[in-house]
Amino acid sequence: MIDLEDLRKRPKTYEDAARNKQTGFDVHTFLKLDEEHRQMLKEVEEMRAQKNDISKRVPTMEGTAKKKLIAEMRSFSDQLKAKEEALAAVERHWEWMQLRIPAIPLPEVPIGKDESENREIRTWGKIPKFSFDPLDHIALGTLLDIIDIPRGVKIAGSRSYFLKGNGVRLEMAVLMYTLDTLIQKGFTPFTPPVLANWEAMMGTSYFPGGEEMAYAVGVQRDKNGPIEPDNLYLVGTSEVSVASYHTDETLKFSDLPKRYCGISNCFRREAGTYGKDTHGLYRIHQFQKVEQVILCEADPMISMQMHKEILKNAEEVLQALELPYRIVNVCTGDMGHGQVYKNDIETWMPSRKTYGETHSCSSFYDFQARRLGIKYETEEGKKKYVYTLNNTCIASPRILIPLLELYQQKDGSIIIPKVLRPYMGNQEKITAHPL
Repeated sequence: MIDLEDLRKRPKTYEDAARNKQTGFDVHTFLKLDEEHRQMLKEVEEMRAQKNDISKRVPTMEGTAKKKLIAEMRSFSDQLKAKEEALAAVERHWEWMQLRIPAIPLPEVPIGKDESENREIRTWGKIPKFSFDPLDHIALGTLLDIIDIPRGVKIAGSRSYFLKGNGVRLEMAVLMYTLDTLIQKGFTPFTPPVLANWEAMMGTSYFPGGEEMAYAVGVQRDKNGPIEPDNLYLVGTSEVSVASYHTDETLKFSDLPKRYCGISNCFRREAGTYGKDTHGLYRIHQFQKVEQVILCEADPMISMQMHKEILKNAEEVLQALELPYRIVNVCTGDMGHGQVYKNDIETWMPSRKTYGETHSCSSFYDFQARRLGIKYETEEGKKKYVYTLNNTCIASPRILIPLLELYQQKDGSIIIPKVLRPYMGNQEKITAHPL
């Protein structure tokens, strides 16, 4: 959610943001509604004041004059009630439209239509050359009996899978190594709820607009209007729960920044991606993530420092795993409407013959905090909305794609990265025959 006073002062900037982010939001239409809402609100407040004035005068009167005034008050009350009902209808629409107003991207965000126009910033690591014909992660997983997609599909439908044996141990090792790395850096870990209410989904800006990607638990509502806030939803990232942790709270300036990380199962319907990335573990419905969330003071310079920090944290994990990757500056058409700046980390995946997205690092400024009602008290005693940021530090099983494919040997075995071995009983290799 944005500052409406800012929108009223510079509508052209928001028109550009809506166009470049391809949100379809009509700033001009909203401003007309906004003016209507303000005018109706003014009229209702004036009528309420008049009603109060009449109410105060009634006890001071007697006889016919009093009866006449009471009759006028009843008539006036009916008019006020009708006006209040009309205002309430306009206000609902006015509030709903506010949820579609996009945040303004920072100047360094490239303008583009989709991910094809994201700009590479830098790369790390060398792309390996194999002396043999490498297998993809599914062939390797089948050979080593650590991935079973057919039985996953049999149980839960398309884009489902089983990890088993050393596949489970490898995933747990990656997640725990990442979690321990963040804890050592001062992050507070959470195992958050994976069920969230509509307010949390809206507050973190996944709703409205992302409903088709979420699994709803409860009664389905009219898809053409606001979804009733009594449903629960399976989260697509622990960002939803962790960023909402301080909803409607005012934090102390001395407690900022808050460095949190959530480890959880995540769920996405992947609606609208029919036929896209259907092979293997790249785009599936259930996965696990370690997500970084930061709440900091409302200062663009500090926000950028935090952005670089959580981006670096994810890079350091990939470097420790010795996985080559690149950082891209995400363009306007590939951003969410609440993000002001975003980087993706894409890790090299031999079977795709290119880099594949494994992390997203996002800055929101006060967009989420305004929705969630999270403020802090400045040293001068003023209350401001915090700035929020988040970044994946690791997501599995997608990260298993480069891990398996890049560490494979000619015999189909997998060398376990050195940093993960302590989490796997110092096991050095995954083979078709358990060690």
